This record gives sequence, C-alpha cells and structure tokens, in this order.
Amino acid sequence: MAGDLVVGRAKGGQGAAAVVSMQKLSRRAALALTGGALAAGVSPRFSLAQDAERHGISAFGDLKYPADFTHFGYVDPKAPKGGVFSQIGPSRQFNQNFLTFNSLNSYILRGDAAQGMELTFATLMVRSGDEPDAMYGLAARAVRISPDGLTYRFLLRPQAKFHDGTKLTAHDVAFSLNTLKEKGHPIITQLMRDCKGAEAADDATVVVRFAEKRGRDVPLFVAGLPIFSRAYYSKRPFEESTLDVPLGSGAYKVGRFEVGRYIEYERMKDWWGADLPVSRGMNNFDAVRFEFYRDREVGFEGFTAKNYLFREEFTSRVWATRYEFPAIKDGRVKREILSDDTPSGAQGWFINMRREKFKDRRLREALINAFDFEWTNKNIMYGSYKRTHSVFQNSAMMAQGKPEGDELALLEPFRGKVPDEVFAEPYMPPVSDGSGQDRKWLREASRLLQEAGLPVQDGKRVLSSGEHMSMEFLIDEPTFQPHHLAYIKNLTTLGFNATVRIVDPVQYRARVDDFDFDITVQRFSFSETPGDGLRSYLSSQSAVTKGSQNLAGIADPAIDALVEKIIAADTRPALVTACKALDRVIRAGRYWIPHWYKASHWIAYWDTFGRPAAKPRYFRGIPETWWYDRDKAAKLDRPG
Repeated sequence: MAGDLVVGRAKGGQGAAAVVSMQKLSRRAALALTGGALAAGVSPRFSLAQDAERHGISAFGDLKYPADFTHFGYVDPKAPKGGVFSQIGPSRQFNQNFLTFNSLNSYILRGDAAQGMELTFATLMVRSGDEPDAMYGLAARAVRISPDGLTYRFLLRPQAKFHDGTKLTAHDVAFSLNTLKEKGHPIITQLMRDCKGAEAADDATVVVRFAEKRGRDVPLFVAGLPIFSRAYYSKRPFEESTLDVPLGSGAYKVGRFEVGRYIEYERMKDWWGADLPVSRGMNNFDAVRFEFYRDREVGFEGFTAKNYLFREEFTSRVWATRYEFPAIKDGRVKREILSDDTPSGAQGWFINMRREKFKDRRLREALINAFDFEWTNKNIMYGSYKRTHSVFQNSAMMAQGKPEGDELALLEPFRGKVPDEVFAEPYMPPVSDGSGQDRKWLREASRLLQEAGLPVQDGKRVLSSGEHMSMEFLIDEPTFQPHHLAYIKNLTTLGFNATVRIVDPVQYRARVDDFDFDITVQRFSFSETPGDGLRSYLSSQSAVTKGSQNLAGIADPAIDALVEKIIAADTRPALVTACKALDRVIRAGRYWIPHWYKASHWIAYWDTFGRPAAKPRYFRGIPETWWYDRDKAAKLDRPG
C-alpha cells in the first residue's frame, strides 16, 4: 500500500461507473523550512542525524514503529497460511481495468492490465496501515538521507531475490526507477518529475537523487514503486502490452488466468521477505484470485453461487434488497459494515472543459442545479448516502466557513483572479425538495443558462452558432443507468439534448485516457497527506497529459499555485490550511456535478476466514491481514 490517491469503484444505488485513480498508493512537495530545505521524512527534530540509517520514512518525519519492531500492530503475526481468497477487485491502479484485462503489464498506458499485478513485485518500502503516510523497509533494510534532503541512499537486504532465484540488486532498482520515469504510465512519469534519477553505487546501495524544491512525498512514491529485473527486460521491451508473465520479486507470482475472466496469484512459499517485520501476519492466502464480470448483476449472482468468496458491495439497492439468499439466512455468508476513517474524496460527473461548449462556469453551475440528489438518494439508493461537497470530503482538509488567518493570507494574492465566493462561505450544491424536478432550482438553472448565452428556441437550448446544445454521458456498465436517466430527464426539461452511451470497458478506458468524452463519472480521494499526486488531478500540465486523472481539464493558475503550497507545506497544520484554501477554489470553479459518499465499507463473505481483532485505520486490510480458517471452511462445506 502506498498513498496519495485511492482508486476504487464509484459508489451508487444501482451500481457505479468505474472510478479512476491510483491504488491506495501514496504518491508525493518541497519542504522549504527556515534554515534550509529538508527532505520528506526528515523533520526538524531529526535534522541533526539526517545521515544516519533510518528504518522508515514519512512526510513529516514521524514514525510510530521503532527500528526493532517485529510486526505491525494490526496483524496477527501467527496467522496461518493456506487457502484461497477470491473477490471482484474494489480498486485499480494505472492502466488496470475493473471489468476485463488483456495485459499483464500494469505500469504503462497501453492495454488493460489485470488487477492485482502489484502483488508480484517487491518495493523498497511498504506503507503502514495505521499511520497517515509512514513507510518501512522491505527490499531496503534502511535509508540514508543527505542533509539537504535531495539524495536518498537505500541499503538493500542481501536476501532479496527474484522468483527465479537471481539476486535483486541496486542495479535492478536503478533500472526500474529510471525506466518508469522514462517509459511508465503518465501518472508515474508525472509524479516522478522531481526525481532526477537513480544509480547503483554498488550491488547493495541505490542512490536516488531529487530536484531542488522537490515534492515532499516524491520519495514516498519512489519507495513504493515496483522493482523489475534488469536482466529480464534486457531481452524484451518494457513498454509493450503483453500477456507474458513478468519476472517478479513479491510475495505472489502470476498463476492461472483466463483473459477477461479471472487471474490467480500464487503465494511464494519460500519468499525471501516473508519473515520481515513489514510482512509478518500478512500475505496469508496460498492463492489470491480476481474475478471479472462485465455486469454487476451477474457478478452478484456469482457471489451467491460461491464462485468467489468475498464481496465489497457498492450498489445500495443490492445491499438493501438482495442479501436475503439462503446462505445469508443460515449463516454461511456474513455481512458487515466496516468504518472508513479515510477522506472520502470526490465522486461525480466530471465535465470536460476542453470542449468549448462547457467552458462557461454558469453553464456548469446550471448542470449542478439540475441534479436532484435528494430524490436520487431516496428513490434509487435507499437513502444510503450523503452529498459530496468537497474533494477532501470527510476530512479536516475540507473548507468550512469564511477563510481566516493563514488560509485567508494564502488566498489574498488571487483576489480578483478567482470568483468572489472564494472569500465567503465555500460553495455547496443545492438541496432540493426531493420531488425529482424541483422547480426552484430548475428556474435558477434556466436563468444561469440565459446569462451564459444559451437561449431556448423551439424548446431546445441553443449555442451561439445556432446548434442545439447536446451532451453525452459516457459509461462502461449498464447498472449506473438509472442515475443518469433521472438526471437526463431534468436536463431535457431545460432544453438540452442529453444522452447516455455505454461502451465496452476497453473502449471506455481508451476514450477517457484520450479525453474523448463530454461528461463521465470519476471517483477519487486523497490520503491524509496529499502532495505531488494532486498535480495529476488538478494541474494545468495534467490537463494536457493524456492518461492523467484531470478529466475535467482544470487549468487554473490559482489552483496550480495552491497545489504547490500544499506540496511545500512543512507541517501538517500548514498542509491542512493550504488544502482548505485549494478546496474553496476548486468548489468555486464548478468543475464537476457532485455525487455522494458514505464513510463505510459494505462487505459480505463466505464464512471461511479468520482476521485480526481490529482493522488498520487507513486501509481496509482485506485480504492483506485476513487468513483462511480451515475449521470454518470444513464446517461450511459439511452437508446439512
């Protein structure tokens, strides 16, 4: 796990379009402190010993676990090994696809990779699940950080090796980082822009150099990237989409798979990292299997038939009405609600402002006014959700009230360059009367459209060119249609020619990566320590970078500047203040039609698992910390 951005399925009442983001893999920030710039993971209180070996790093230098820790606090170090864990994957990273796959290369733009490929690669360090951003050594036993924070020397473990038994060396690490910087997925190359490169000082020491004023969390991102075999890729191109099984170094290797249907990962029984503190009590299943269904209804039926064992439910209608099958009633299947204490982030319809017809802010606000969340939540989603307002929803980074003090000081340079409301209460989407067609907000939408130069002629809203104003909603699965159709009904009332188009998942991914859409659904959230990863979603550079997550095409100098303020924050309070300022400006831009969120996970599972008493605070911990319980499984399979 590594963390600035969370990649997950969009949540909805009838289902949800695929969300776009990175894995809960943090990514990312210059610390300009009085007396000099310090590195990520080096706070003022550590500055006197910056060149000493460190067993972990974090954004602000704080670590929960000491150098001699034996295991993370949220695992059972004596958890048994064995059995199978199977699921429909709830999250994806880079070019992975929720609904299908045709490639095993998960780190480039081309192709649709299988979920779970990250299980097969070791990284220098791994994320702690009960700290906001701390990382501890996996392939690296320690790191030395230069006094200026611009050079990291990772010291490798001598036992690290690839699955074919060859030694994993600093040369492999340097090759991996330099290759990903040059040829990796656009998200990776963008997040590595402040990484100048890597070199092997010897077989056991890799030196990574960063640019001045580099992102605070760039070293964290780099430490969580996969390590490839230099020898393996000396005989084949890295940047090709392929079904050849790559040579890995992680706890699992690719096992059986059928393109577009399923993939299994087999646990390496003699894995070199199994008894390290960061691994004890983890990676307990002999096989981890991902199932792929292009239809959520079929996917649910597969679960009831025990075609897979674990399901996180993202469809409120199914959660409210379908969990009454026999295995639920007799206790063979359990279902629970787990709290989610992480920022819920943003989900909504993102409006592609690269298209001229969507450039007027008043038009975009009219589109927000036309969506009746209250009706949708009650009638389609069983009242399960709350309205999303902020990209930092469900966190202390969400703007509230009028800006004051340091937050106001950050915003003052942009007065007159951003909407005046930035200096007032933050924008909130309207609350409707729940009728489905609230006349008050439809009239307000119509007024805004008139002001924006889109009059109605013969019942149709027209552009200045005389053309009818049309918009197409792009999705890749049918279960999200009811939300769209209810919304489109209101848009039609306003005179728009609005339609929804369902395309296959491969075409969808290609069109979204190429920004070939009017409006589409996206869900993303940032970690408790957002940093360089914000650029991929919100910066002017990412607006013109194909494959980036900036679907709306946001290109605002004020947002660019505030993102850099967040990246440069030298304390967590300063970070929170800058995030609140950014949140105000984003909300004032009307870049998306906000959806909904819930601060919990709905899970259901066939009762074959054991697990620790408590889950880690900052991620689900499933399947990482769970294990196969043979006694439960035997009881489950016993006739009668």
